[in-house]
Amino acid sequence: MAAIHFFAKFRWKLGYFLGHDTVIAQNSTATNATYTNPILNSVGADPWVTCYDGYYYLMFTNNENITLYRSQGLTDWNTAESKPLFNPPPGMNYSTDLWAPELHNIAGKWYVIFTADPSSDAPPPETDMFCEFTCPAVYHRMYVLESSGSNPWTSQYVLKAQLNTYDQFAIDGTYFQHSSVDNPWTVSSNFTERQILSVPDQAWEKTPYGRPFNVRLSSNEGPEQLINPQTGQNFLIYSAARSDNRNYCLGQLELVGDDPMNVQDWRKNTEGCVFYQNPSAQAYGVGHASFTTSPDGKQSWIVYHGMRDPSNGWAARTIRTQEFRWNANGSPKFPKPGYGPYAVPAGQM
Repeated sequence: MAAIHFFAKFRWKLGYFLGHDTVIAQNSTATNATYTNPILNSVGADPWVTCYDGYYYLMFTNNENITLYRSQGLTDWNTAESKPLFNPPPGMNYSTDLWAPELHNIAGKWYVIFTADPSSDAPPPETDMFCEFTCPAVYHRMYVLESSGSNPWTSQYVLKAQLNTYDQFAIDGTYFQHSSVDNPWTVSSNFTERQILSVPDQAWEKTPYGRPFNVRLSSNEGPEQLINPQTGQNFLIYSAARSDNRNYCLGQLELVGDDPMNVQDWRKNTEGCVFYQNPSAQAYGVGHASFTTSPDGKQSWIVYHGMRDPSNGWAARTIRTQEFRWNANGSPKFPKPGYGPYAVPAGQM
């Protein structure tokens, strides 16, 4: 049952780092151009987008390797440039099921944090027999790649380290931007200093909705930091419920105190998902988001995955993006997910 508990919680254990998106310099002349979702025709999940030096950079789960895409526009990745950053050799602890890569600019270099396991998510029978049902990905751990230079596209990347998660199940981690840290591949807190910020204790965090048993079908995962650019409020937007199901959605934590390692300094939104399925548009299973801005830096955008046909589970996920606004209390005001057409980001040609 311990592995099930780890699956159902996300932990603060990766340190705090600084970094911000840059504005893409483009002509901001008004345009009537539109786009539709998805923004990539192929299957894709767990998208991560960041901006740097005139380009958007995209990563997402493809299970086999770490591939980087770049484009000067946010809303069409079908003709984007791409390059593999890391092809794992066989027979290693990180050879299979590479999930949720993220690219972060830290202290002049680029770091890719990702999840992987050694055996295609299939623990041996001697491990599996102790689980109530088939074991989840008990051997998944977190790893870090480091760039050779300051340019994310021209750099070479090497495996820097496995993050020390005390040899326990760990997936879909991120870096939280709060204060300086020794380096982005070392966990400085010890086992007893870890803090559990949230568990799936709400009905909407369970699959099906409100399920009273089998916590393996409940989750808080894939946390991502979101900062209100006007107020400076700090949020963790996380995914809840089950990622192959229509109920997958986004939940919200807000840092209301000064110390991210103090559980009491966090406030959980218990009113429900802050971004959730839209059956009238056949937009289901929306979650695992990242956040960026329009090319002119004035609009806030969410990049996420979702499904049109939830009966196909994980294989149905595609990558989408939409503009979002901010509520009067400073929290994000996400739109209903859909397919458009929508106006392209301000400043995008």
